[in-house]
Amino acid sequence: MKKATPIPHIEMAAFQYDLPSDRIAMAPEAERDASRLLLRKNNELVHEWYKNLPKLLPANAHLVFNNTRVIAARMKFRKSTGGEIEIFLLEPADGNYACLHHTESTTWKCLVGGAKKWKNSEILNTVLDQENNMLYAKCVGKQDDSFLINFSWNSEKNFESIISTAGMIPLPPYIKREANAEDKERYQTVFAALEGSVAAPTAGLHFTESLINALSEQKISHGFVTLHVGAGTFKPVTAAVISDHSMHEEFFQADIGLISQLADAEKKIIVVGTTSLRTLESLYWIAVKAMENEHHDLSSHQHIGQWEHLDMYKEKLPSRHIAFNALKEKMLVKNISMVQGYTGICIAPGYSFKVATALITNFHQPQSTLLLIIAAIMGDEWRSMYAAALEEGYRFLSYGDGSLLFIEETA
Repeated sequence: MKKATPIPHIEMAAFQYDLPSDRIAMAPEAERDASRLLLRKNNELVHEWYKNLPKLLPANAHLVFNNTRVIAARMKFRKSTGGEIEIFLLEPADGNYACLHHTESTTWKCLVGGAKKWKNSEILNTVLDQENNMLYAKCVGKQDDSFLINFSWNSEKNFESIISTAGMIPLPPYIKREANAEDKERYQTVFAALEGSVAAPTAGLHFTESLINALSEQKISHGFVTLHVGAGTFKPVTAAVISDHSMHEEFFQADIGLISQLADAEKKIIVVGTTSLRTLESLYWIAVKAMENEHHDLSSHQHIGQWEHLDMYKEKLPSRHIAFNALKEKMLVKNISMVQGYTGICIAPGYSFKVATALITNFHQPQSTLLLIIAAIMGDEWRSMYAAALEEGYRFLSYGDGSLLFIEETA
C-alpha cells in the first residue's frame, strides 16, 4: 500500500503581515473593471487594470468563474419583550439548497447574535410587509459552532424571496458599516445565478458584461462552476500550525459542459477566485478517484476532505486532459450531467496544482487559508508582492483591487 504524503507542517505566524485598516476597501470602485490588477509573470510584477485583461491573457485562455449568488443571510428578529436577536444563515441543515424554493418552512445551520438572551425555545418573529405577513424563527438544536433554526412564514413566497425581503447582504466583518442599497448589486457578480453563498466570490466582482464581451472578442472563452461560499472563509486560523486547523466544507457543483472544457488540453485554464480554484482542484481529485475505482458512484454527493489529496499523491498522476476526459466519459456512460458534493480541501505551500494555469484573485487577510493559496503559487515571493501592493496604494480584501498570478503546471 502506498504511504500517504505527510500533512505539511506550516506555522501560521509566517503568514502575518501588517495591513493598516485604511488600506481595507470599505466600498467598491465606481466601475467594476476600474480596479487595479497586479500582474505577476516570470517572477516580474507589472501594475495593470482589470479592463486590460483581454490583452494580458493568452489567446487560448479559458476563464472559469464561480456563478454562486449571495443570499441576504443576515436577519434581525424580535423577542416578545421587544429585544433584538440577529440570525446569520450558514447553510441548509440537510445540505440541500433546494430548500431556498420551499414555500412553508425550512431548517438551517445559523449563527445567532445574543443567543444567551434567547430562552425557552421562544419563537421569534419579524414583519415581512405591510400586510403583516410574518417570518418566524425557532431554535431546534445546537451544534458545536452553530444553531439549528427552523424558519416558517405565512406568505406564499419561497424562502429565497422571503429572506431577500427580511434580510441584509452579509458584508464581511472587516467592512465596518451596514450594508446599503448599492451593496445589493455590487456584492454580487454580474453572472451570479445560483443562490446559496453567504460571502461573494470577490475576484469575480471586477468583471462587467462589456469586459466579458471584450474577452470573447479576443477568442478567450469562459465557463462556470458553482461553489457556495460559507462564512468559514472569514474564519481566522487560530491554530499555530495549519495541520491543527479544521477547514470549513462548502457545497460545489459542476456540469458536464465544464468538465468537457477542462478536458481540452489546448485550453489554458485561468481561474477567477480562490473558490473556483479550490473547486477545480477538488474536481481533479474526484476524477482521480473515479479513474482508480471503476465502481466509484458519481451520482451521489462527492467529498474531498482537508488533506485527502495527500493520500492520492503518487509519482505519476494523470494530466488534467487525461483526468477530465476520463471523468467525462464516465459521466456519459452513467448518464450523469452534474458532479456535486462538498469540499474542504486545504491548498498550502507544497501543493502541486493540477488544473490552473493562472489565478485572478483579490488581496487576502493575514494568516488566512486564502493567503496560503497565494504562497502555494508564489512561495516566499508573496511577501514582496503584497509589500509592493501596499506601497503602490492598492486597495485590499473583498471590495479591493486584485492580482493575476501565473502558475507553472506540474501535472
